[in-house]
Amino acid sequence: MTEFPETHRDLLDAPFATLATIGSGGGPQLTEVWFLHDEGELRVSLNTTRRKTRNLQARPQCSLFILDLANPMRFVDVRGRARIAPDDDLSFARKVGAKYGADLSAHDAPGDRRVVVTIEADRVYAVDMSA
Repeated sequence: MTEFPETHRDLLDAPFATLATIGSGGGPQLTEVWFLHDEGELRVSLNTTRRKTRNLQARPQCSLFILDLANPMRFVDVRGRARIAPDDDLSFARKVGAKYGADLSAHDAPGDRRVVVTIEADRVYAVDMSA
């Protein structure tokens, strides 16, 4: 279970986060993602055909950056490694979809698969430059 400072726990309910992965050329790739704070961990549902998923399969190092939209000088940056597990029955995708009022599989082509990506944090940076 990842520990988050009490001062920034409210950000775990934010509407989206920025997932940073390492691309095939070694450079960063950033993508806005829907996420859940689920069972003490930060998790995202990804389609296996997407670049970000392939990046994580090749290089699991990543960061999930959650910005306070009401105060952009406040954020939490969770850096670590991605643990990828199949979501063949789409149970986690449905759980994420419930948070956002959406059907994630509507964005998938026939035959696409989804995975659950859990961010295994090495470091959690909780920053408030407005304080």
